[in-house]
Amino acid sequence: MSGNNNNNLNANLEEMSNFLYDIIAKDIADGKYKEIAIRYPPGPNGYMHIGHAKSVLINYLAKKKFGGIFNLRFDDKNPVSDEEEYAKSICEDIKWLIGTDPDNIFYGSDYFDKCYEYAVKLIKDGKAFVCDLSSEEFTEYKGDFNNPGKESPYRNRSAEENLDLFERMKNGEFEDKSKTLRAKIDMASPNMNMRDPIIYRIIDVPHYRQGNKWRIYPMYDYAHPLQDAIEGITHSMCSLEFENNRPLYDWFIDNVGIEENKKPHQYEFAKLRVTNTVMGKRYLKDMVETKTVDGWDDPRMPTLSGLRRRGFTPSAIRDFVLKAGVSKVYNNVSIKLLEFCQRDELNKTAKRKIAVLEPIPVTIINYPENQTEYFDVSNNPEDETSGTRKIAFSKYLYIDKSDFEENPPPKFFRLKPGGEVRLMGSYIIKCEEVIKNPDGSVKEILCVYDPETGGKNPPDGRKIKGTIHWLSKNNAEKININLFDYLFISEIPDDKNYAEHLNPNSKLEYKNCLIEKDALEADPGERFQFVRMGYFYKDCKYDGTYNRIVTLKDSYKI
Repeated sequence: MSGNNNNNLNANLEEMSNFLYDIIAKDIADGKYKEIAIRYPPGPNGYMHIGHAKSVLINYLAKKKFGGIFNLRFDDKNPVSDEEEYAKSICEDIKWLIGTDPDNIFYGSDYFDKCYEYAVKLIKDGKAFVCDLSSEEFTEYKGDFNNPGKESPYRNRSAEENLDLFERMKNGEFEDKSKTLRAKIDMASPNMNMRDPIIYRIIDVPHYRQGNKWRIYPMYDYAHPLQDAIEGITHSMCSLEFENNRPLYDWFIDNVGIEENKKPHQYEFAKLRVTNTVMGKRYLKDMVETKTVDGWDDPRMPTLSGLRRRGFTPSAIRDFVLKAGVSKVYNNVSIKLLEFCQRDELNKTAKRKIAVLEPIPVTIINYPENQTEYFDVSNNPEDETSGTRKIAFSKYLYIDKSDFEENPPPKFFRLKPGGEVRLMGSYIIKCEEVIKNPDGSVKEILCVYDPETGGKNPPDGRKIKGTIHWLSKNNAEKININLFDYLFISEIPDDKNYAEHLNPNSKLEYKNCLIEKDALEADPGERFQFVRMGYFYKDCKYDGTYNRIVTLKDSYKI
């Protein structure tokens, strides 16, 4: 799979199938619709995470497969939590994920006037009433799954009284939460959503787009289906937790006067749930506010902005979503599948570079002081067209701390006192002496090189099992490196008690690492394989810092 942003959007659209697309295909074949209209309706109350990517792609790929339009419509009905920052980030994330802007960008708040008109119609028709019950009383009156609810004592107010009260609610004459507008349906319904649900509530807070125009705001279950109808949405696809809400959506559509040929229908699918993370917005927001993480775009977060900052590509995320599949059955998808998709892509596309995490100086005591020679190494062995680059070799080198042991364990095939090792792509060296710092740590390693071993095999038949990476002092620049692990130790962390499952080693920071000089001249969006370390991407927030995207080792079987 190529790293091209649209590579797996256009490929195999004909063969792409799931039960949702089967429904759309049948509707088109039956002549029910000449053109489909699809939408993604996020609330601008947090940043998008990888679970939202599934919803975006289900809708957008339907448009790609069948034609029609794909709308982004912000569900900005709550002035307390909705913010411009979140709306902006959602636009950026969607464009990054699908490689283009949606056909249209709408805001639910722009339909508030129409929603209000529909509410007035329900009141006039005797199908909605203003209720004075407190939230505690509302819960008590609603009953439970084993017992029917009780009708509100305000349920039989006249249409004239309800219209007056509703107008005064809109004008800000009443305190927050003192009154609600409720639909008049059935307090004995086995579907709890149908027990005279709230349509409007009073929230005397300025809206980030509408200012102080409104003092009342519609509930999601009321506004959502009406806005679908206003936009002409043909197939309203959403996650499975809204399945029991569908009868209520249909009730509103049927009772406000929507024409039959403009009535949308809802279809549900199972959410994408990924292991070793939490994806509830309230918990992600709490981690940000408590500084458990470094913002919404922390590279350990499941947010699209966090994954982007870490270095994940949109094509790998799309591949992950497609492999996870679409069904009506909940299951937890291993985060290792996401890593597999990214690793599979980068193995084919990422150029190789040498980086040293914890440098230890090595002096080749029998190499000329002012001499430098160059060895050709492959830019990517998986890509024949990638060519080679030249790596400098000189008297003064660096190797990684982990590649030297003064008292090595059995089967340690890297550098040790009196031992030999091959420097990747160049000579075999032998450790002659170790110079220590006052605290006993290694200050410098003195080695000799064998000038006859610049080829692949030693001329005398010696078997050298160890090969390590290295950098010449004159071809090394300082960088910082972050190594990331899963944010949570548990595969399925408890959302409410997420702090108990946090991984204390989810981020390891290394300062004063070294990398080949020419890596710093690369394009900002380029990803590299640091040999023997993993795949890396330059952090967009901190200059000179590279984040590990995924390791080299793959433990996921597909």
